[in-house]
Amino acid sequence: MNGPKPGLLRPALIGGAVAGILSGSPLFCLCCLWIIGGAILASYLVAKDSPVSLKAGDGALVGAFTGIFAAVIRAIVSLPFQTFNVALLRKFMERLAEFTQEMPEGWDTWFNRGAGPFSIAWFLLELVFWAAIFAVLGALGGIIGMALFGKKTPPPAQGTKNETSQDTGHRQS
Repeated sequence: MNGPKPGLLRPALIGGAVAGILSGSPLFCLCCLWIIGGAILASYLVAKDSPVSLKAGDGALVGAFTGIFAAVIRAIVSLPFQTFNVALLRKFMERLAEFTQEMPEGWDTWFNRGAGPFSIAWFLLELVFWAAIFAVLGALGGIIGMALFGKKTPPPAQGTKNETSQDTGHRQS
C-alpha cells in the first residue's frame, strides 16, 4: 500500500462492538452474519479515512481484528444469558425425549453439569473457539468490505498545459 496506513484499531473496535453485541444477544440469532457485517462496517470506516486505495489484505486484517474484538464482546454480553440458554435447551431435550424411544444415557446429567456454577476454564475455551471462528468470518467480511469501499478514484489531473517555448519565427540555418 502506498501512502500512509490508515488506523485499524478504532474501526475494528467499532465493528467488533456492533457485531459482538448483536451476536451475543439471544434476540438476534444471526451471529455469523453479524460478524461479517461488523467487518464490512470496519472496512468502510477504514476506507473512508484513507486517502489511498486499499487492498483485500487490509480488509482481511481489519476484519480479523473485528472478529476477535467481537468474540470478546460476545462472551461478555452472553454471560447473563448462559443459564437461560441451558434452561431452554433442557426444556427442548425433555420435549424431544417424550417423542423418542432411545435417548443417550446420561443426557440429563450432561445438562446438570452445564447449568452449574460459572467456570473460567470453559469461558476461556469458548472465547478462544469463537475468536478463531469470528476472525475467519471477519476476514471474509473485511475482504468484501474492501471490494465495496476500498477503491479510491484518483483525483482528476490538474489542467496541466503543455507549455512549450513560443516559436519566434526565427530559423537557424
